[in-house]
Amino acid sequence: MDVLRTLNERGLVYQLTDEEEMRSRLSDTRISFYVGFDATAESLHLGHLVPLMAASWLQRAGHTPLIVVGGATALIGDPSGRSSERALESRERIGAWAGSIGAQLLQFLDFGPGRAELLDNSSWLSGLDYISFLRDIGRHFSVNRMLAAESVKARLEKGLSFLEFNYMLLQAYDFLWLYRNRGCTMQIGGADQWGNILAGMDLIRRVEGADAFGMTCPLVTTSTGEKMSKSMPGGAIWLDPTLTTPFDYYQFWMNVDDRDAIYFLKLYTFMPTAEIETLSSLSGSDLRTVKRRLAFEATAIAHGREEAVRAESASMALFGGGGDDSSVPTTILPASSLASGLTWLDLFVCTGLCPSRSEVRRLAGQNGLYSWGVRVENPETPVRESDLRDGAILLRTGKKRYHRVVFE
Repeated sequence: MDVLRTLNERGLVYQLTDEEEMRSRLSDTRISFYVGFDATAESLHLGHLVPLMAASWLQRAGHTPLIVVGGATALIGDPSGRSSERALESRERIGAWAGSIGAQLLQFLDFGPGRAELLDNSSWLSGLDYISFLRDIGRHFSVNRMLAAESVKARLEKGLSFLEFNYMLLQAYDFLWLYRNRGCTMQIGGADQWGNILAGMDLIRRVEGADAFGMTCPLVTTSTGEKMSKSMPGGAIWLDPTLTTPFDYYQFWMNVDDRDAIYFLKLYTFMPTAEIETLSSLSGSDLRTVKRRLAFEATAIAHGREEAVRAESASMALFGGGGDDSSVPTTILPASSLASGLTWLDLFVCTGLCPSRSEVRRLAGQNGLYSWGVRVENPETPVRESDLRDGAILLRTGKKRYHRVVFE
């Protein structure tokens, strides 16, 4: 399997340090490589999924993923791709987030004996002696070269703390530690991690006299320019099912722009490229078939096949006839609440679709509130019995978040 060709064909490669040498290594030997995720929230989101998909393809080709949860580097904060310094969180919260993220990662790779390994860099970074680290590691870094890195250069005008300036050294040391202790010779990251990856490769060359390699994946944007990240309009799409339910996850893929469906099939599923190319010939209303396949395959990867089947059935029940809507996020309210003056504003808050009453009003002003696909223009008005269908209401905010309210 020419895995590098596969990664290129599926749009998972943005930059490579030495394509020919890397292709030779990946074809002729079995390597260990690493992908890191800082614990900056309780869950990973869609932006993290691209390097995870690349890691999964490499594992399928026989290589060993080392997945590093940054329990220690999250305490420092990566300036890459950020316009301001990240708010500092407590050690206890970051530790809890690291544990939560580690549990999520088990869904995407095989962590069986001799397969992938899950590590937390706090196990080797937290005990470092600062003076020894400066003498043994810091002396290999040129400040001039660090200042030229995009992650640093982009922040100099707005301000970069000494704390963040150290981040590159720590991530480079991660690569060195993994090289020494796990035989790791390759790092994968998002496009904004290029400078950090190069720093780690350079450190291995200087300290160990050995070659290492790096690859970045694209920072994915939709055809409308929307970035797949935590700051997506309407909120992040989390991989944790308690934050984004499997049904909402499925519906997100069903609602992507038609122009993105084939692109996302290559990035976010394991469907053979020949089958995807066949689907690419579809157009018009037939694109619904493409998006249904995308939604099912992507949900099965993130949440398991059983949840994907339930989400698909719920979607069919609500929008296509037939199916079972039991997996749609649901709130049950007493029928008597309708007579007590329950408003749309109350509904959007009590279901959790909006965190506050002010957010409901804000979304209403942006035409972002819906009931059964019909815009709710004034959320202050009472909900009427005539707004129900079979004793229920289907609410939606934006393009992708749904919630059913059943009145009993």
